[in-house]
Amino acid sequence: MAKKILIVEDDKFLRELISRKLNDEGFEVLEAVDGEEGIKKIKEEKPDLILLDLILPSIDGFEVLSRMKEDPSLSSIPVIILSNLGQKEEVEKGLKLGATDYLIKAHFTPREIIEKIKNVLK
Repeated sequence: MAKKILIVEDDKFLRELISRKLNDEGFEVLEAVDGEEGIKKIKEEKPDLILLDLILPSIDGFEVLSRMKEDPSLSSIPVIILSNLGQKEEVEKGLKLGATDYLIKAHFTPREIIEKIKNVLK
């Protein structure tokens, strides 16, 4: 049974790139372009892992994370933050809100991001 990954990312190029790579690795991939849609899909689909951008239209990633953690049926889903925000405070805030990992976009290739996902799902 393929693991289900939800990518919440408003950058179309990056979203499609990672989505394609995950598909090639045998994952089932769901996409959301903003926080609102992200929350809806998290509730409906209960993915095995969420790759979450922080700077999103409507609701930001921090808010998505907060809402997930308040919901017992969603709070155990691992979340990897993938963001351009690299300040120590933002990283700490993301991890404090319950993210499993925090990746800064500029520091990781799509291949490395996939490796991180696989490690979390092991």
